[in-house]
Amino acid sequence: MGNSWACFTPKGVTFTKKPSKRLPNSSSTKRTKKKDEELEFDDALIHQQALSAAFLFHQHQLNGSLPVNLNRSTSVVYPSTAAPKKLPKSSSSRQRSRTDHSLIQPLQLVNKDQNIDGLETIRFVLVHGGGFGAWCWYKTITLLEESGYRVDAVDLAGSGIHTFDTNSITSLAQYVKPLTDILEKLGDGEKVILVGHDFGGACISYAMELFPSKISKAIFIAAAMLSSGQSFLDMFSQQTGSNDLMQQAQKFLYTNGKDQPPTAIGLDKELVKDFLFNQSPAKDVALSLVSMRPIPFGPVIEKLSLSDAHYGSIRRFYIGTPEDCAIPVALQENIINTNPPEQVFWLKGSDHAPFFSRPQSLNKILVEISQIPPKQA
Repeated sequence: MGNSWACFTPKGVTFTKKPSKRLPNSSSTKRTKKKDEELEFDDALIHQQALSAAFLFHQHQLNGSLPVNLNRSTSVVYPSTAAPKKLPKSSSSRQRSRTDHSLIQPLQLVNKDQNIDGLETIRFVLVHGGGFGAWCWYKTITLLEESGYRVDAVDLAGSGIHTFDTNSITSLAQYVKPLTDILEKLGDGEKVILVGHDFGGACISYAMELFPSKISKAIFIAAAMLSSGQSFLDMFSQQTGSNDLMQQAQKFLYTNGKDQPPTAIGLDKELVKDFLFNQSPAKDVALSLVSMRPIPFGPVIEKLSLSDAHYGSIRRFYIGTPEDCAIPVALQENIINTNPPEQVFWLKGSDHAPFFSRPQSLNKILVEISQIPPKQA
């Protein structure tokens, strides 16, 4: 989501990449090129389908002809049907950047065969950030499913194709109900890995307090990893400076009248490109521009009540985004230092939307975290 109180471009980080030793005309190079072309074709097909669906829904909204069958339930979820299988070898030779020496180094699991048998859970639940919807995870869903994981991407209330009026949402309980519905329906002993992006971090924190026994790990991606008594809005008061572009992009909506508090925050979709998607492909920016919806104001200012016994019992991991202009590096480091997670990963070259700008690298980290064994009691 970002903020209208402070935002600045993080300091540049220089990364080096070892040159390839492959011969330009080798058969290996040809096979790799063919494989890359197939992946690009699959990605383009998936994106075209997602963009078409989002555009159709947008037209239905404008025409007031939203199909009744879109409102499938209070909880709008996109479940996975993929069967477990062996994790493939990575074809990427890119190095992942790490945090400074004060942070724990991640396990080196990339480019190794991994078997998902015996893991505490193989099910991910992906929670989008403010203004986004389940649609933003389309690349991540595909990559995780190809690795044998089960994936649910949820539309929070008033987001994505969830038909609830955003302006009517006044609390986190209302906003995250599609997520809590999923957790309530889990069987005895069944657990999931929660992944929250942006404002989704506050949402999964709320769920962690309610369902600690049903959550194996919690992963925060450029997200609000709050302390008890803190709101999403409070998080941004920790940094100084201002962002004129963000202020221009945000439009407060007053459904109950200008003499009442705002009901939602709208975004100028042309202006958000520069601070949300500054490293993302144009096709994903286009998808976002026709799919993003206003953010309910009530949940943004609601302070969380978190306990060590519930929220504090769940293993937390943070994935940072160095090229992020919405939640800049300085603020992310403050979040990490204030409420330290078990491990921190930095996703080099990523803007605020790593599921668009660095999907392969993001997938590797998610898989890596899922492979970390449970702590011994």
